[in-house]
Amino acid sequence: MRLTKFVHSCVLAEDDSARILIDPGNLTRGFDELTGLTGILISHQHADHVDIDRLGPLLERNPDAVLYADEGTAGVLGEHGIDANTARQGDRLDVGMEVVVYGVDHAVIHPEIPRVPNVGYLVGGRFFHPGDSFTVPDVDVEVLGLPTAAPWLRARAAVDFLRAVAPRVAIPIHEALLARPAVYYGHYQRLAPETTEVTLLEPGGHTKI
Repeated sequence: MRLTKFVHSCVLAEDDSARILIDPGNLTRGFDELTGLTGILISHQHADHVDIDRLGPLLERNPDAVLYADEGTAGVLGEHGIDANTARQGDRLDVGMEVVVYGVDHAVIHPEIPRVPNVGYLVGGRFFHPGDSFTVPDVDVEVLGLPTAAPWLRARAAVDFLRAVAPRVAIPIHEALLARPAVYYGHYQRLAPETTEVTLLEPGGHTKI
């Protein structure tokens, strides 16, 4: 198996019989011109994991690719005229390589933010992509896509997840938000007390108090 890491959480897994693209999101570059895909897998509906505007053209370039997504994403895609097969925990998918589906929900960002469905994919019995979750498969994992930075993620939790899965190799994914602090600021602004104003200051910026 060959793994190609794109920006953020997008990974291409391929062997002699399959080319499987996972989570082509809006923070990712480089997947648009791919051809010969046998499968496209979406872990959940957040835009950094599925770029709906670019997914349609990608499917047109890959007419033989079978699209799978969690239940929530499949519904969203259907509203945009894109048909996706639903992937649920325990399913075994045939997209050139066997893919086993693990997990149900997205990791908690904050109790006041609704959780969306999230599934992880064990590809070819070797590479596990968890999406945005800490789901630990009930089998040995050779290679783990390890989430690195997110509003739902602490370094301690990532280390605990890494130790729980105990793969032979860990490949950091979900790193693009390190360069996009506005994602974090937005959560703070939405969830701050009504009496608190979250004021963003760029380096060298000023405010009067």
